[in-house]
Amino acid sequence: MKTLNEWFEKGMDYRAYVDQMTTNQENMLSIYNRFQLNKEQIETMNQLQSRKLRAIAITEDWCGDAMLNNPVLMKIAEAAGIEVRYLLRDQNLELMDQYLTNGTSRSIPIYIFLDEEGNEFAVWGPRAPEVQQFVDDERAKLPEKEAPDFTEKQKEMYKKMITFFLEYQQVWKEVADSIIEKISK
Repeated sequence: MKTLNEWFEKGMDYRAYVDQMTTNQENMLSIYNRFQLNKEQIETMNQLQSRKLRAIAITEDWCGDAMLNNPVLMKIAEAAGIEVRYLLRDQNLELMDQYLTNGTSRSIPIYIFLDEEGNEFAVWGPRAPEVQQFVDDERAKLPEKEAPDFTEKQKEMYKKMITFFLEYQQVWKEVADSIIEKISK
């Protein structure tokens, strides 16, 4: 079994990850270009630089949650001096299956923060609590899976979620606060 350091070394840097994207590149970069950490968040991240953290991001281009969370992670990483490496979930199931959501789901993104020695320092993902609540509320509005209009309503829900992630800038702050809280302990 690979160590976290070995998984980190296997990962792509941010530029390589962005360059290989074919689905959500434009949307993800739109969030990245518009999102800024606030002064308090930057001060907290500056204090973290001495910890010399690194991070593994288990992600996929097609994932709406990754489209939202990855650019926020990058802003945090830049402020805290955290080197991030990206691994595609579907090509790295051995690692993914060690970080299942609720012990059963391969939900992404998952961010594994490593200390200087390569030990797991913190794990975050796949969603900030406020985002999870929004998703749960939207899913609750869907008809039963057997309903004839389920697929149509589900597509509408996904479209609404993507629009929310792209346009509601408060959600970017909530994601940043959630990640920062996890790694500031």
